[in-house]
Amino acid sequence: MDDEKQLAERFQAHRGQLRAVAYRMLGSLSEAEDAVQEAWLRLSRSDVSEVENLGGWLTTVVGRICLDLLRSRGARREEPLTDTFVPDPVVTPLDRVDPEQQALLGDSVGLALMVVLETLGPAERLAFVLHDLFAVPFDDIAPVVGRTSVATRRLASRARRRVQDAEPAADPDPGRRREVLEAFLAASRGGDFDALVAVLDPEVVLRADAGALATGVAASKVLRGAKSVAEGAFMFRGTSRYARLVLVNGEIGLVTAPEGRPVSVMAVTVADGRITRIYILSDPERLERLGLDRTGL
Repeated sequence: MDDEKQLAERFQAHRGQLRAVAYRMLGSLSEAEDAVQEAWLRLSRSDVSEVENLGGWLTTVVGRICLDLLRSRGARREEPLTDTFVPDPVVTPLDRVDPEQQALLGDSVGLALMVVLETLGPAERLAFVLHDLFAVPFDDIAPVVGRTSVATRRLASRARRRVQDAEPAADPDPGRRREVLEAFLAASRGGDFDALVAVLDPEVVLRADAGALATGVAASKVLRGAKSVAEGAFMFRGTSRYARLVLVNGEIGLVTAPEGRPVSVMAVTVADGRITRIYILSDPERLERLGLDRTGL
C-alpha cells in the first residue's frame, strides 16, 4: 500500500504536464483527461523501478495514447473534422488566477495554434508537440511513431513549417489586443456596421463551430473578408449585450451568456490594430461539457 501511495504521489506531481501534452495533442479537454487516466493505469501495471526519468517516461506514454486516439478518431466519429471545427477552449475569468489552468496552458497556447495543430497528421502532431512544445528528444519520440530519429526530426520540421505558415502573426501587446476587442464589442452592441468593418482586417477569417445539429444562420460556417464577417456579427448584435471579456487560452476573448448560461466562446487574433482571425465555439453539447456555468464566468 505504501508503494502504491508513493507511486500515486509521483504520478500526481507530473499530472499537470501530462494533461498539457494531451490537450495539445487532442484539442479536447475531456479526451485529455481520459488519456492522462489511461497513463496512470498503465503506470500502475508497469515495473518502473529501473526508470530514472519518470516524467519523461510518462510523457511518451501519454504521447503514444494520444497518437492512438488521433489515428482512430475518424472511425469513432460519424464525420471527419471539418474546416469549421474549433478545439475546446480553456476559459478563465480576467480577475482570477487558476493554478490548474495555468499549468495546463503553460506558455500560452492560443486557440489559433490549436486550430492549426488540428490540420497536422497524427505523427506530425506528436513530433511537433513533444519536441517543440515540451523539449522531448527525437530519440525518445522516434519509437513512439515507429520511425528513425532522423525521420522523426523531419516530421517535426514539416509540422513546424505548416504551423508557421498557417498561424497568423499576432500583436504581442495584450493591452492593444484588449482595446481592439472592446472596440469590436462596442460596435456590435451599438449596431454600427461601419465601425465593425473598420476594426476587422480586410482578409479576416471567422470560423464558427456550432455542432452538427445547428441549422440556418446559427449553423457552423467559415466567413472570409471584413464585410462578410461584419454582416455575420451584425445578425447576432442582440446577444452582444450578454458578452463579457474573459481569457481564452490565456488571451483576451469573449463569453456570451444570456441569463448566466454560456452560448458561445470567442477567441480572436489581432495584428496591426485589427482582428485577423475569429474562432467561435457555440456547440451546446461541447459547451455543456466545459462546465462554464459552474465556474463563475
